[in-house]
Amino acid sequence: MAMLNSMELPSMKYLTIGQLDSLREIDTPTVANAVETHESRLNTEGFMGWNIRCQFPDLGVMVGQAVTATLNTTTTGKVKSRSVWHDCLQAINEMPVPAVIVAKDIGPRPFHGCHFGDGMANVAKRVGSIGLVTDGGVRDVETVHGMGFQMFAVGTVPAHGNFGLDETQVPVEVGGVLVNPGDVVHADE
Repeated sequence: MAMLNSMELPSMKYLTIGQLDSLREIDTPTVANAVETHESRLNTEGFMGWNIRCQFPDLGVMVGQAVTATLNTTTTGKVKSRSVWHDCLQAINEMPVPAVIVAKDIGPRPFHGCHFGDGMANVAKRVGSIGLVTDGGVRDVETVHGMGFQMFAVGTVPAHGNFGLDETQVPVEVGGVLVNPGDVVHADE
């Protein structure tokens, strides 16, 4: 799997749908090679490692712009609030291009955190998200796959734990890459 926040755009600028469609025709390693030729960053930065895995390689290349979030589904006794989730959905809905949710697991048990299943994927897709990238877990993969909603995650877990979106539209580090709201996300198998 290759993952790349291929372009950092100042002040939440958006690519056009045509530009995103053109990028979708190119695989992620080729985009990474092109970015390296510009020498705008070190060749060892800007891409995620093998631990963030594509859950649905058959869905092809995913290209969109980041809506970021921090999640914590493994803290016991946490007060459940949906207000940050609503803020995240609003940010997706207001984006004029396809959104990719990039979610950082900040919980105390990172290999037990579940960030998305069929319910959240269904709602996110309805407001304009095409996929998720997280360093946490996901579930309901067969149903989510059938929706055509792409997911990149460390793996699957059976239970969702405690609902816990903490912040949205903040810089997050996922898979060793700092992702800012609006960054272009280009990902494939």
